Amino acid sequence: MNPVRSPVLAVCAAASLLWSGAVALSAPAPTQPVAASQTARDERYAAFLKKNAQLGPAKVALREETVLDLPEGYAFVPEKPAAEFMNKIGNHTDAGFRGIVLPAQRSNWLMFIEYNATGYIKDDDAKTWDTDKMLADIRESTEKDNDERRIQGVAELEILGWVEKPHYDTATHRLIWSISARDKGAKGADANIINYRTLVLGRQGYVAMIMVTDLSTIEAQKPIAKLLLSRLSFNTGKRYSDFNASTDHVAEYGLVALIGGVVAHKLGFFALMAAFAAKFIKGIVLAVIAGGAAVRRFFFRSKPAPAAAVPQIAADVEPK
Repeated sequence: MNPVRSPVLAVCAAASLLWSGAVALSAPAPTQPVAASQTARDERYAAFLKKNAQLGPAKVALREETVLDLPEGYAFVPEKPAAEFMNKIGNHTDAGFRGIVLPAQRSNWLMFIEYNATGYIKDDDAKTWDTDKMLADIRESTEKDNDERRIQGVAELEILGWVEKPHYDTATHRLIWSISARDKGAKGADANIINYRTLVLGRQGYVAMIMVTDLSTIEAQKPIAKLLLSRLSFNTGKRYSDFNASTDHVAEYGLVALIGGVVAHKLGFFALMAAFAAKFIKGIVLAVIAGGAAVRRFFFRSKPAPAAAVPQIAADVEPK
């Protein structure tokens, strides 16, 4: 398994060319009062969850590898309806995709879950890693990858820095990190790309839980991501401690290479991006989406006010 590419969502090169810039999100003039509109959206969201989701508290089996102890106040959309949802917004899933976690009450975040069968990843380098050097290496790799981005007609990226430096818990084998980037030449904090990743290592790979949210709310929502990660565990026989050196495949890289590869190679074409500019959304969920209508249905402004209003998750793209 290549450490730099997730098996969960493949990005179409043709779509990459079509999505060389931002998709306009200028909302049409409202035809009903704001309060009524918000109520209707809440109702659609609730209907989507009722039809497709499992509400917490609940034990959610993610195939044979892991179990998510879903807390109250959260909802899990399993693979099939979640994949249909993804397809409706221009994305594709594969065998690594495990579903989506959403808040039980409509908000502006969602979390994707993916399993990566990389083999057993040694975590020795977490004891001595140099996060400053890691960041420098990521910046260097990103500059090299910018050559390919230019060829594809996609904006070049610059790495701004850690939003949260990598930290690894040797007892639970959980890893968290977050990095910020933006298109070269872009101005203002709203142009930044947030990639907030949490994962837990297992015997034969790892499960990643990736939060997509608005840049302005990521700090307040980090505890949500960490809570959900703490509720994810591998089943007996699949745990990191169940590793058998005589039989199990060992990945050719460690945590430093995993972080560097994921960041450098996913931020452009494969990253989970949640960068919302004033009237544009750069991209979401490992996707380069060709077509603003699907995006407008997925993210929308809760009120027809300031251009910088925080987009919210809509529920009017539910699978039929």
